[in-house]
Amino acid sequence: MKYRIWYSTESFAKYIVANTILSRRAVTTKKLYESDAKDPAGFHTMPDHIKQILYLDAPDLIVELDSEPIFSVEISTGAGSGHIPFQRFGRLVAAVENNVPAFYVFPEAKIIKRKSGGGKWDLINPQIFKALAALMEIYKIPALLYYFPSDYRAHSTAATAPNALDKGLKFETNRDFLGCPDSKDPEMAELFGAMNEIIEVMEGGVLKGRKALLKNKIINKRKTHMDDEFKNKTGPGVPLPMSPVTATTTVPTEYFLNYLTSYESANYKIGELLRSREKTIIYQVDAKFRSDPYPGTLAAIDFLMCRVGKTFEERSCNLVCAWSDVDVDTIGKTITLNGAKSSVNDFVNEVQTSEMKNLLSKSYDVLRLRKQIPRYYMQVRYGSMFSKQKNIRMLSYFADAILFHDGALWRDA
Repeated sequence: MKYRIWYSTESFAKYIVANTILSRRAVTTKKLYESDAKDPAGFHTMPDHIKQILYLDAPDLIVELDSEPIFSVEISTGAGSGHIPFQRFGRLVAAVENNVPAFYVFPEAKIIKRKSGGGKWDLINPQIFKALAALMEIYKIPALLYYFPSDYRAHSTAATAPNALDKGLKFETNRDFLGCPDSKDPEMAELFGAMNEIIEVMEGGVLKGRKALLKNKIINKRKTHMDDEFKNKTGPGVPLPMSPVTATTTVPTEYFLNYLTSYESANYKIGELLRSREKTIIYQVDAKFRSDPYPGTLAAIDFLMCRVGKTFEERSCNLVCAWSDVDVDTIGKTITLNGAKSSVNDFVNEVQTSEMKNLLSKSYDVLRLRKQIPRYYMQVRYGSMFSKQKNIRMLSYFADAILFHDGALWRDA
């Protein structure tokens, strides 16, 4: 049996090996190239089964056994309130959609400094547990969150936190693994135990092992723990609803279609997909057009509020991203967008910039001269799928429509 670890940061790959039974296995490591847009010199060299997990975004680490991915890992030290925990959600979705278990390491709390000089704990948004539970319910593949070690449980007052200089987070002291979470923390012990369990199950056959993972005692125990964390953190005294749900508005699909009426003509009518759902959920982003955390948050909203099956067609309602605040006109039965911070041309220009990386119009002699034949051949297979920036890839994948004050894009099927 041969293991290979694809990594964004080599020290994190070595950290995982050192703390799991992979330390007793034959393991090689290799750099993970995120996309053809970001890493055009190396992305095309990665095998197809790894590319499949990267079609939305790239995790921090992927472990494979005999060329079959067996789990991925995403790790963050971000502050937990608001939309930030969902920033990486697309990476988890991409893994689970390909039947690859996903681990997510994120702080339960992190110290945020005040301008006055003090600090307070910023707590994780518990909706992340609900989103992960929905993801697991649909795909029947583990998507488990473990807390990045912190002082929070023992020091609820930020001022007393021993690691206040590191914003309350506990990092590994082994110099070989600087920047990695404290391996002695109980949460990390739980994480390593789950990884070991998956490794041993998969060694009995990857395809067979995947089907049984959610019934595994150790995996199921963590899933139950996550359900309990959601309940405990949304109990009495916690205002509901909370973000990102509070950033959405739900309208009759009739209103949404009336808004798009100006794009129709005698020769074109909006297709059946959008018309087939009675309600439309609109995620409002009153900000300049950019990437994080909005595309990942849109993915989480899909599973929190819309998705009932494995594809975007299997939704209970339309999912729309509006780059503006949205006003609902109940008299005119339509909506209006008032924010002008973003333009449809911001989206189009970024697509055009991505297309500059497209080789499909180049002559063979030019490709040969520039030593780009293998990359060209990859693009023949995938088109410009991996050449687009991740926010373009994710928005066009999850959103049934994208609205701007001066334009709109949507799908018919």
